[in-house]
Amino acid sequence: MKQPKEKTDRPVAAAPEKPLPKARPSSNGSSLDVDGRRRVVIEGVRPEIDGGRFPIKRVLGQSVVVEADVFTDGHDEITGMIRYRHEREQQWTDVPLVFVENDRWRASFEVLEQGLYCYTVIGWIDHFRSWQRDMRKRVAADQDVTVNLLIGRDLIQAAALRAAGVDAERLNAIATAMEHGEQREQTLKTVLEQELADLMARHADHPWPTTYDKELAVIVDRVRAGFGAWYEAFPRSCATEPGRHGTFQDCEAHLPYIAGMGFDVLYLPPIHPIGWTFRKGKNNDPVGNPDSVGSPWAIGAAEGGHQAIHSDLGTPEDFRRLVGKAQEQGLEIALDLAFQCSPDHPYVKQHPEWFVQRPDGTIQYAENPPKKYQDIYPLNFESDRWDDLWRELKDVVVHWIDEGVRIFRVDNPHTKPFAFWQWLIAEVKRDQPDVLFLAEAFTRPKVMYRLAKLGFTQSYTYFAWRQTKSELTQYFTELTKTDVREFFRSNLWPNTPDILTEQLQHGGRASFVSRFVLAATLGANYGIYGPAFELMESRAQRSGSEEYLDSEKYEIRAWDRDRVDSLRELICRVNRIRRENAAFHHDENLVFHPVDNEELIAYSKRSVDGENVTLTVVNLSPHYVHSGWVQLDLHALGLQTGSPYQMVDLLTEACYTWEGPRNYLKLDPHSMPAHIFLIRRNLTNRT
Repeated sequence: MKQPKEKTDRPVAAAPEKPLPKARPSSNGSSLDVDGRRRVVIEGVRPEIDGGRFPIKRVLGQSVVVEADVFTDGHDEITGMIRYRHEREQQWTDVPLVFVENDRWRASFEVLEQGLYCYTVIGWIDHFRSWQRDMRKRVAADQDVTVNLLIGRDLIQAAALRAAGVDAERLNAIATAMEHGEQREQTLKTVLEQELADLMARHADHPWPTTYDKELAVIVDRVRAGFGAWYEAFPRSCATEPGRHGTFQDCEAHLPYIAGMGFDVLYLPPIHPIGWTFRKGKNNDPVGNPDSVGSPWAIGAAEGGHQAIHSDLGTPEDFRRLVGKAQEQGLEIALDLAFQCSPDHPYVKQHPEWFVQRPDGTIQYAENPPKKYQDIYPLNFESDRWDDLWRELKDVVVHWIDEGVRIFRVDNPHTKPFAFWQWLIAEVKRDQPDVLFLAEAFTRPKVMYRLAKLGFTQSYTYFAWRQTKSELTQYFTELTKTDVREFFRSNLWPNTPDILTEQLQHGGRASFVSRFVLAATLGANYGIYGPAFELMESRAQRSGSEEYLDSEKYEIRAWDRDRVDSLRELICRVNRIRRENAAFHHDENLVFHPVDNEELIAYSKRSVDGENVTLTVVNLSPHYVHSGWVQLDLHALGLQTGSPYQMVDLLTEACYTWEGPRNYLKLDPHSMPAHIFLIRRNLTNRT
């Protein structure tokens, strides 16, 4: 395990904690339920989510920085530790707390295995440090310290009994010198040195420690959970001939195109058989025709349900081949997990108890009055056979894991019980900790946050609808600077098959570019629905609607991916910038910098080691040139006042020299509505 540089911060194996003595009756006959010798108070521990009910989130290699208020009565010195262990370990590891200010202490530990870690805080009265502190004062005041040396001798002798080898010999030698008054000046120097304090700390005795009353948890995922670029595509629209239903083999041919743009995850909408009853026609027409291909989210037909594959897409062998070929291109396949059924799904006949039966004998279809979705039956999680339903849905997930899928995008999880998701995700990750779940829950904030707390790895956000500088600044400050950042991992999507915002409908190319740059640089995880995005599809079904005209959800589309006006090259460049600059690999480092123009937004990111620093500036207006003065927080950027620094625009390769916090910017949306600057500093100017 990587060790911190400072010797005093070194993790150590925790000594077995002594059990709390049984309560004894007091003089008035009442029962004492505490040991009064435990004098240290521990409170205000962070991070802690909802009183410790839910774990925080990290990815492999990240640190957990823990803070706590630790104090006691009187003036005794305190020693505190962060105590942590992986769920598979029995032994705890302790990391010493470091004093911050005002009874606030801090320490950190690194998570190096997937799965669950536990951590807590422990503190005790440190009698040796108290003695050494007071001894320094007495010596400085030239007081008689004869008795005080004997008190210290007893503490050191007790530590020598707990030590062994060289440490025991050294402690015994010091104690003997203190007892006999040998070389008094040298003895006084020795007992006041930090070396002895470190030696005593290694063999400390803390018979009455206070342990925080909760064991808190950290769920650790693989690195892909924390950083990645997603691309959504419909396999049925991958055919080379217009109008033909695409196959997995057709999709396989497009893998170099997707990987070449720098994406990490290819997300496929449902690939299962589609029901015929009430099958939708083009543009969500409630009356289809024999040629209608229907919505992939109307899952289930005579040939099978959630564990089956649409026959026009291919066979299970074809799907497994697609997964393997994607891996060769550096892509992971993410699969849609939509727990709902068409009227033709086998579950409807096999398990009618899993659906809501209406008084007229029909099954309740999905609706959001006045909208009706007769092609979809919701599952009834209040069924008397709910436990069988839960187990069946888990089997669905396990089936696709066995087929090579390790990432699931979950459709509308907020319409299923929280308890179900908490159980399902825990069950799956217990055996397969590398499986990731993305929650597609465009709903109320508290519901979105609850889903994240109970296990979802990542979450869609309100990014698509946050468009002004104040909206973006306020929202991303909430996501990155509050406790939300400990459990909610954002995945930013400027468009989806269901979301074509008004800004994309009317803002032209500049709007697509600016929204893409925002998504890719504000968030470590982002995604686009393509090829609709890179080809700047902006036609809405009707005015005021966010539905696409000729939506791919209801028909096969033929895309000209080689169009000369495609954003393909820009996307490739931005994804390369993201990969090459560690500042973009996490979210909590986001800092906004004021600009005296409401149409210009500026924000920086800095890598964990502080060496990689970026500044992104975006013109939020797709129609007009805007300029302004940005006021940089030099400290956040690691810059010194009065020293020039170089600004390299990674989008255009232009280079500028700036100095001081206030600098001028001008962005023309008709050429390039954004800067992504790499800030270069001389080594002598780094802070």
